[in-house]
Amino acid sequence: MKFKIAILGAGNVAWHLAPALEDAGHEITEVYARDLEKAKQITERVYSAEPKDDLDFSESKAGIFILAVKDSAITELADEVILPEGSILVHTSGAMTLDILGYSSASYTGILYPLQSFTKGRKMDMEEVPFLVEAEDEETLQKLKKLAKSISPLVYQIRSKDRKAIHVAAVFASNFTNHMLRISEEIMRRQGLDFEMLKPLIIETISKSLQMGAKNAQTGPAIREDYETLEDHHQFLSFNESIAEIYKLISQDIIDS
Repeated sequence: MKFKIAILGAGNVAWHLAPALEDAGHEITEVYARDLEKAKQITERVYSAEPKDDLDFSESKAGIFILAVKDSAITELADEVILPEGSILVHTSGAMTLDILGYSSASYTGILYPLQSFTKGRKMDMEEVPFLVEAEDEETLQKLKKLAKSISPLVYQIRSKDRKAIHVAAVFASNFTNHMLRISEEIMRRQGLDFEMLKPLIIETISKSLQMGAKNAQTGPAIREDYETLEDHHQFLSFNESIAEIYKLISQDIIDS
């Protein structure tokens, strides 16, 4: 089953999703952004989509409308967009519930959440991206499953409350992990050292954690309850109270776990 799809948004998710949908055989009809030039950046990645900077889609040939925007903009756009009869409106958020689309002009609503961290310009194998879907009715759910499976074999039907738990877990696994790496870079740079030295350790840590389970893979002074080293590290980090506090809190949590 092939769909005609309009995308509302021109950020990281839209940048990856639009060509992936087209490669799967679907037609991207329009791409909306408040800034028309940003919409054009997405339409240039597909065959014949029209860039738009207005929310009147009443004459659109699309049957599925994907809100690929930041969470704080979903409700406003959903309420303002003018959709044709029989249309399906979905959002791509991991944190927002399905019912926030309830006041839209769409006939049906759903969620198509790609569980991945996207960055414009970085190549992504979409077949390895899990898609979490939800809908208010069975027919819409089946359409979203077919749409998602045309991109990736990793498709899961997940309720909003469970998707929130997944999203929180993903923040720890991805966003917080990335922030820890940023802090690590800062410490090395401050000391005039090359961060490249740590890359083999980072790769081995992630690989081992995924293979053995994070609890079994844990090493370091906290798990050994080496309080002398922990205190020495804490004193070393006195140049930045926030980083020192993060070190202390995480070390204590490792000890307590």
